[in-house]
Amino acid sequence: MKLLLIEDEPSVISLIQRSLSASGHEITVAMDGKSGLEMATHHAFDMIILDLMLPVINGMEVCRKIRSAGFATPILMLTALGTTENIVSGLDAGADDYMTKPFKLAELEARIRTLTRRGKELEKENNGVTLKIADLILNTETKIVQRNGQTIDLTATEFRLLEFLINNRNKVLNRMEILENVWDINFNLGTNVVDVYINYLRKKVDKNQKNKLIHTVFGMGYVMRQSYEDTN
Repeated sequence: MKLLLIEDEPSVISLIQRSLSASGHEITVAMDGKSGLEMATHHAFDMIILDLMLPVINGMEVCRKIRSAGFATPILMLTALGTTENIVSGLDAGADDYMTKPFKLAELEARIRTLTRRGKELEKENNGVTLKIADLILNTETKIVQRNGQTIDLTATEFRLLEFLINNRNKVLNRMEILENVWDINFNLGTNVVDVYINYLRKKVDKNQKNKLIHTVFGMGYVMRQSYEDTN
């Protein structure tokens, strides 16, 4: 599994890295809240291990920003502050579980297994039904799209395009990939239909929104993502 560890204590980082890497996990480390937040909202992880006391942005705020950006990645919060108030505050901020330092590595691995299994079960339940990024929600059964609680009227083609973009969030998609997946593969590739429909979609999804979700990567294509700057 791909795990993001947001922790600033070198000894704790080293301990967790050695243990979890030996168990076959791929560990990415961020040593402050700002860089951790950027990694969490720009890359896909199976789980986030988040320390509460972090420089630049504290763990509680990082957790809140990850959740407000629409990411449902399981979050395990670590802290030396094991009071009931801190535990409740962490869970209210969006953490899925809480461990106090010092902890046993066997317990950490057990918590990871439990949280990732729970996340996969939830994903399976929602598969093919509800897709979400930030405050944008798309239901593949009812064909209803909403942003910030407001319903957005889309044509069938706009809906297919938006569904494809959300399913491939954070991935830069070139025009050929979009044509082959949203339109018939034999579609006339000489047209600018992708650019036209991206423009249509932007007017409906991003117009008057501070947080823009559909981005152009010049010379490469388009990507749907929640940018770090928009989470501030």
